[in-house]
Amino acid sequence: MPGGDDAFTLLRYAADLLPESARAENGVTVDDVRDYQRRQEWELVLALLMEIGDGHPVPVDFWCHLAEAARQMMLERSARWCVWRGEKLRHGTFRARLTLLRTQEGGRRTALPGEGQLRPLWHIGSRTPDGAPGLNIAQLWVEGVPEPAPGESATIRVAPLSPGQWRHLEPGDVITMHEGRPLWARPP
Repeated sequence: MPGGDDAFTLLRYAADLLPESARAENGVTVDDVRDYQRRQEWELVLALLMEIGDGHPVPVDFWCHLAEAARQMMLERSARWCVWRGEKLRHGTFRARLTLLRTQEGGRRTALPGEGQLRPLWHIGSRTPDGAPGLNIAQLWVEGVPEPAPGESATIRVAPLSPGQWRHLEPGDVITMHEGRPLWARPP
């Protein structure tokens, strides 16, 4: 990545890394992004590039350009998201819907930190060599809301520590997140 470039140049570099046919889920195209660049609507350009990049294969440099542009624009949460996406690009992530238990159901008492800080345990249907239920580790990032409260649901990105162990999962499968080792998984 070229050093010393301003945020606006970095956003152009990122846009140039997208295929011309790329579009966001809402139909926004790369041409639309370039139109907003000409109008100098930089925060919108950043947001649209992030959205398009989420739906298309992009190189790591794409996320690096966006992260640095966001930093320069003092959009720290966007910068952290772009850094996280770039780091996770190598191993893969997937989207899931997370529903937190309410506190009175045994759930947490505080909101869930959503910016990739947690690396909880997940029961994804795997088994240990002795046949007991297995646990796998994956980092998560909450989309749309910064910190979901107990009892709330949110879309998340899951970044497995060992991606190969998660390949059996299919859309619609239900997996369980544990913030600590569950009682059934503790040694006697």
